[in-house]
Amino acid sequence: MTESADSGDMPAGLLEVGVIAKPHGLQGELVVKLITDRTERLSSGSELWTGRGPLRVVSSRPHQDRWLVTFAGVNSREAAESWSRVPLLAAAIEDPDALFIHELIGLTVVDAAGVTRGSVVEVQANPASDLLVLDTGALVPLTFAVGQPDGGVLRVDTPDGLFELFE
Repeated sequence: MTESADSGDMPAGLLEVGVIAKPHGLQGELVVKLITDRTERLSSGSELWTGRGPLRVVSSRPHQDRWLVTFAGVNSREAAESWSRVPLLAAAIEDPDALFIHELIGLTVVDAAGVTRGSVVEVQANPASDLLVLDTGALVPLTFAVGQPDGGVLRVDTPDGLFELFE
């Protein structure tokens, strides 16, 4: 669908997976910055939602640190220009091992010794591992999370001395 799409039928519970940055070329191709590691979001035939309605991916290809994407109904540079800076939303992928940012915010972090270390207030993107930002100011690499959250608690197994760095 294109600009005339009705966003009133947007499904509930969608997650932001990327943003359309700007047009690329003359044929309606768009530069998309993914904010997920799930590149299948841009597979041919995938449906993404915007505040203006759904967009169907016709084709995509990696380009530098972004993607060049053709959406159905966006066939010219003029049409593409109206999509700049539009967030892209999609349904959560069913993956029992996945941790989603919105599910981490507010969790209580407990270390291997059973000591409560704070609550997650933010998740910062980091090339090596996303960082849990705790209300105490501590930064905990997400790779230290053990298992899935349970009862509002996220258990972490960190190197000795990590939390002392933030005191």
